Amino acid sequence: MNLTYFLFFICIIVCTLIITYWAAKRSNTTNRFYTAAGSLTGFQNGMAIAGDFISAASFLGIVGMIAISGFDGFLYSIGFLVSYLVVLFIVAEPVHRLGKYSLGDVICSRFPGNHMRLIMAIGAFIISILYMIPQLVASGFLLRLLLDIDYSISVLIIGGLMTIYVVLGGMVATSWVQIVKTVVLMSGTFLLSLIVLSNFNWDVTALVNRVKEGTPLGGDFFLPGHQFDNSMEFFSLQLALVLGTAGLPHILIRLFTVRNTFEVRRSLISSTWIIGLFYLMTLVLGLGTVALLGYESLVATDPTGNLAAPLLAREVGGDFLLAFVSAIAFTTIVAVVAGLVISATTAFSHDIFHHIWKKGKSTEKEQLTAARWTALGIGLISTLFALQLEAINVTFLVSLTFVVAAASNFPVLLLTIYWKRFTKCGAITGMISGLVVAVLFVLLGPHIMNLDGGWIEREAVIPLYNPGIIAIPIGFIGAFVGTVFSPKQKQTEAEFRQFDIQAQTGISPRREGS
Repeated sequence: MNLTYFLFFICIIVCTLIITYWAAKRSNTTNRFYTAAGSLTGFQNGMAIAGDFISAASFLGIVGMIAISGFDGFLYSIGFLVSYLVVLFIVAEPVHRLGKYSLGDVICSRFPGNHMRLIMAIGAFIISILYMIPQLVASGFLLRLLLDIDYSISVLIIGGLMTIYVVLGGMVATSWVQIVKTVVLMSGTFLLSLIVLSNFNWDVTALVNRVKEGTPLGGDFFLPGHQFDNSMEFFSLQLALVLGTAGLPHILIRLFTVRNTFEVRRSLISSTWIIGLFYLMTLVLGLGTVALLGYESLVATDPTGNLAAPLLAREVGGDFLLAFVSAIAFTTIVAVVAGLVISATTAFSHDIFHHIWKKGKSTEKEQLTAARWTALGIGLISTLFALQLEAINVTFLVSLTFVVAAASNFPVLLLTIYWKRFTKCGAITGMISGLVVAVLFVLLGPHIMNLDGGWIEREAVIPLYNPGIIAIPIGFIGAFVGTVFSPKQKQTEAEFRQFDIQAQTGISPRREGS
């Protein structure tokens, strides 16, 4: 075990535990536990959103994709960036005004009822778990590679840490861990980018020329067509990324951690700038990997390209910089997973325990106890799944998460906020059809069915790796059909007008779900 690596990891663990200890004293109410009592500023929340969103797949995977696939690898990151414009202009402010703790609150502000709340909670729970498992699996491999720790112990370390953050500190601890992660990530990525550019005397033309020499693609490296076999696959992926972000529960509940819509706008504008600058720097790192490390050396060491950033760091800065970059990757995983745990915890303890089981009559103490036990249970479940999936490629779960969110949550959110004729039946059918179809299409696709070493060795029924282009319209169609064929709408035009005023201005005599 390299002592430098070990010290970096211990330093991060100690710092985050100090944050959790500080936050634990401030998480003594449900409002603080779920949303930090709206105490974050727009810029703080923007950094937390960026920390919540930029996963290890982004930091490690996209650098490798650019190094191996060139232009297509960078295009992959564009979908992540553009997605925040959808959140900002379409759903952010109405979600903040209509909800209090969860997406269930938002939908139930128009369609109150236990069935609607239960379905929204189940959807949030499924999306969070699907996203959490690949993060934990990746963390196990990362710690095993860098610290020579057994995979199972690595997963238990990460799973234990994320559970401690949420159980003790709630949203306060989660937010500040994510803010620290963003600072460390942006600082480290910026430092590594500067070192790469300094190797070429700050001459971008020299860097580009070296890239053409270092890749077998030559000048075609800067042209599209190397990552995706057809344009339909690429468009489907981008559609899922752009619309899926607007349906991710762990991102949307962050809109409740600021006090007003002005701070909501500041949050999303800040996070968009941070994420945009980050992906611009990953472009430099991807080019630097090819130019300084070389395509052949990268593929020989790691054919997937996921270790491109750490390998580049070792090439230009030795073991110390490698340890720093690896510690950044570790912090990235911990921060994202903590955000997913708080999202799943809120959906279960607030929507199911408080509203459905206790019929909205549980005490503050009972809600906090339920939330902490829920966080403990979710951490245990996801950790057990990750321990069993060491030998299985679970990266498809990341794309599945975005497809499910785009096909289920996003259509229901959009139509609830903006369509006057939309009904509760339409919301339920839209959620269920989008969720079921997205999961089914991935199970029938080449991620699972593949003649070349798939889980099921047969030709895929659905040829697309990313079936968003089919699943997302079905989610909208399910919502439309459910509305058209539902019993006569009970909601009057005056009631919808009152809801619409609340969604667009925040003015309302009541706030359902509180």
